[in-house]
Amino acid sequence: MNVLITGAAGFIGQALAARLVTEQKSSSITLTDVVEPSAPDSLDSRLRCVQADLTSQDDCNALLTRELTHVFLLHGIMSGAAEADLELGIRVNINATRQVLDTLRRVNPRVRVIFTSTTAVYGPPPAPNFPLTEANSPAPLSSYGSQKLIIETLLNDYSRRGLLDGRVVRLPTVLVRPGQPTGAASSFASGIFREPLNGQKSILPVSRDLSIWICSPRTVVENLIHARDIAAEEYGEGSRVVNLPGITVSIQEMLAALEAVGGQEALDLVEDKRDAATEKIVKSWPAMYDTSKAKRLGFVEDGTLEQTLQQYMEDYRDRRW
Repeated sequence: MNVLITGAAGFIGQALAARLVTEQKSSSITLTDVVEPSAPDSLDSRLRCVQADLTSQDDCNALLTRELTHVFLLHGIMSGAAEADLELGIRVNINATRQVLDTLRRVNPRVRVIFTSTTAVYGPPPAPNFPLTEANSPAPLSSYGSQKLIIETLLNDYSRRGLLDGRVVRLPTVLVRPGQPTGAASSFASGIFREPLNGQKSILPVSRDLSIWICSPRTVVENLIHARDIAAEEYGEGSRVVNLPGITVSIQEMLAALEAVGGQEALDLVEDKRDAATEKIVKSWPAMYDTSKAKRLGFVEDGTLEQTLQQYMEDYRDRRW
């Protein structure tokens, strides 16, 4: 396998690259982002780190070669940032991604492309506690969700035509993200664990009654690798879109888990400070899903919130970012 990961400076890209290194299936692994990504194993000769701007056709031509067998598209402007800057979201989330897909279909037809989408493509569910499936029509209430849906549609069509071998995975909110806060509207979900556990204050911008659909980094990475390995025939003639498994938790349940791990001292570092713009975006995301399709295709289910926190403590808490 010759693998390319875009958006590889982000923590999912780094975690995916580290996991690919351990499985010994890839002959080459190229990591690219707008800043040169770090190599998770600097001694592994299969790794190549490249700074590139995917809005540049010249950079795309240099990266997207006939030798590639698998391309993970992880780059993008996050939800809150895409809502704040429409033009930037369009340029990166739509135009740059379309340029990647169009370059690939010209120089490397039928290459396998794994695109990370989002459950933000849905609007509010038709009824409370209604578990959505891939058959429910998307109606995004954010620019980010709209931009991701456009690329879903394009990659599905290119796959139908036999131009590319696409796989679209809709990610839950990934929890806990290490490092600095991101431009995602859901960034607070990681922040209310990460900062208090490091002795720092964190702002909670939404109601404690709100529920969200989450998944651990370990499970997301395993499911990205599984998406790579699924035979095209297993999708049948229908859509290549899959809602990845996750769990539904309320903000109050998350705070209770924080207290269980970090005590009252950590919980006291969370400050309620409602932000209408953030809450509007997050409330538009459904919190319950029927992931029967994912299970049928062999994607793995996530563990409990407590297990997710334990994994964060093991994998990231003591690392410098």
